[in-house]
Amino acid sequence: MIDINKTYRTRDGREVRIYAIDGSGTHSVHGAIYVTGGWVSCVWRKDGSFHEIDYELDLIEAKPRIQRTVWVNVYSNGFAGWEDRKTADAYSSFTRLACVKVEIDCEEGEGL
Repeated sequence: MIDINKTYRTRDGREVRIYAIDGSGTHSVHGAIYVTGGWVSCVWRKDGSFHEIDYELDLIEAKPRIQRTVWVNVYSNGFAGWEDRKTADAYSSFTRLACVKVEIDCEEGEGL
């Protein structure tokens, strides 16, 4: 069931706005998808599907994104990550091989 209080995207990644989930008929979810240049109205079934089979316009819950930069001290036997370069330098040892800046941009729960 689609929840009007959650955020969704289409299966192919387009931004979605949900206006109502109590419409009549088989396509009771009303909203819009963002297409280059603007919003286009669209309807879905109460489970978020667009057709009977998997389709690019099916609704998928959009989870919050995690975006941050970390600094990783690399050693021959492992690594350690820190929130900034200054802290990575302060906690490094003479066996450090590199200090690598890593940009993280993923959905919450990705890779679990």
